[in-house]
Amino acid sequence: MTADLLAPLDLAFWNIESDRHPMHLGALGVFSAHSPTAGAHAADLLAARAAAVPGLRMRIRDVWQPLAFGSAARETDPDFDPLNHVRLHAPTADFHAVAGRLMERPLERGRPPWEAHVLPGEDGVSFAVLFKFHHALADGLRALKLAAGVMDPLDLPERTPRSIEPPRPMLALPDVRRVPELVRGALSDVGRALDIGASVALSALGVSSSSALKSTPTGTRSIAGVDLDIDDVHRVRKAVGGTVNDVLIAVVAGALRRWLEERGDGTDGVAPRALIPVSKRRPRAASPQGNRLSGYLIRLPVDNPDPLARLDRVRTAMVRNKDAGPNRGAGAVALLADHVPALGHRLGGPLVGQAARLWFDILVTSVPLPGLGLRLGGDPLTAVYPLAPLAPGQSLAVAISTYRNQVHYGLVADASAVPDLDVLARAVTDEVDSLIAVCDQ
Repeated sequence: MTADLLAPLDLAFWNIESDRHPMHLGALGVFSAHSPTAGAHAADLLAARAAAVPGLRMRIRDVWQPLAFGSAARETDPDFDPLNHVRLHAPTADFHAVAGRLMERPLERGRPPWEAHVLPGEDGVSFAVLFKFHHALADGLRALKLAAGVMDPLDLPERTPRSIEPPRPMLALPDVRRVPELVRGALSDVGRALDIGASVALSALGVSSSSALKSTPTGTRSIAGVDLDIDDVHRVRKAVGGTVNDVLIAVVAGALRRWLEERGDGTDGVAPRALIPVSKRRPRAASPQGNRLSGYLIRLPVDNPDPLARLDRVRTAMVRNKDAGPNRGAGAVALLADHVPALGHRLGGPLVGQAARLWFDILVTSVPLPGLGLRLGGDPLTAVYPLAPLAPGQSLAVAISTYRNQVHYGLVADASAVPDLDVLARAVTDEVDSLIAVCDQ
């Protein structure tokens, strides 16, 4: 049985988790069905194919050896049974409602931490699959690769084999010849850590955020999905400049303003801090395991009534963050995980989780998807709604994906704190329509 230690950030995700705040990410994929039995057939295929995907056989266990005391490692589960992870549910007319309840449940930590829930549609012409992956097992890119491993094979050109990096050793001592280099690196890392810490402290000054974005944890979850035409997003981008991501983030800001106004909440001075995760993974990395994340922190201009002004402020903030780079600033807090010993992650995990509300108010993340059409049992995947974990004390997270000329927003909320998530979902569509109307003037 091979095993490798969790990267520091993976270990942090493993220890932050609580019953009311499970640290799994998800994706709700909707498929067109060729027959009313397509959902059951899809469940059989997922169970049959899962055993052939090595990453799906990996469990996480605690490590109490010297030099790794308090850590955890991935290893192959000798008792892996796909039937413990793939579940077929009763037909439903509302995929999102069922998926929301399923997202509440933490993954079983003694088994490989993932699940696939197949939801047949009552209409007989569609079904959905909810994938759940613990963040310690996979980040968004890794989860995408694992899910793609159980889809129908794609006819792709052969690629040149790449060398495979060996697993991270359980016990490792530095080469004494590299001590001067290691010392210089350590001093540089300390300086970066101090810079990030100071930026976090400054980011909390003078920030006003609506109470609707914070909540007392209830453990309940609701989700909603929104579909946009990518051509509409490009239409706005070409008219005002910036990037597609700038437009998508500005849409979140405008939707929050509309939502708060409909609730009767004030928006004057409201500029919640949005964490925008940034992947630091090398493209086509030989070893895809382990989270490689930093982030940008921006204030969403919810207080500004002008859609174009909101977009301009988002674009300016993103340019400033990109100029500074993902290794600096308050958004790069995830990088500090590298400076915490394994036992510190284990003992301090709950405190770190509670501190998330002091760091940012809402998560807004983008998940890249392949342009190729995916199928399961011959049935085409028509939509993918990414679902982000909800940090303690926060009531809302937003994840965005683009798939086959459509933009899909996945909204995850504490169901008790946000009983009107459908209103926010509608506000996303209304905000895009408003931006298009302004750009056409």
